[in-house]
Amino acid sequence: MTQHTRPQTHICPKCDGFASAAVTLGGRDRHGHLRTITAHCPACHGTGTARRSLVREGARA
Repeated sequence: MTQHTRPQTHICPKCDGFASAAVTLGGRDRHGHLRTITAHCPACHGTGTARRSLVREGARA
């Protein structure tokens, strides 16, 4: 029988898969909501996964 395997996804070694974070700017807007910006991991650009070359590089560091 043929077995199907899923392609492996490699977790980004720089952010450990937590690619985006909401950062508060301090203070609130006129509706009472916190003002935030989203910061993305510069290595994986917010995807949480990495290319093979980046995974090998992260393993050495």
